[in-house]
Amino acid sequence: MTDQREIALVDLLDRLLAGGVVLAGDLTLRIADVDLVRVDLKALISSVGDAVPSPWQEAP
Repeated sequence: MTDQREIALVDLLDRLLAGGVVLAGDLTLRIADVDLVRVDLKALISSVGDAVPSPWQEAP
């Protein structure tokens, strides 16, 4: 028998953001075997702190 642990969604989100999350995906709109629209998505989601400042923050 295996141990099952319950974890709150906010705790899981906190753990993921502490290390960073990479999202990647492709979306293609195709009609009659003809590609009309193609979207590639690549995103890095991470928390920002004193060690890693925000890239949008103005310098003092």
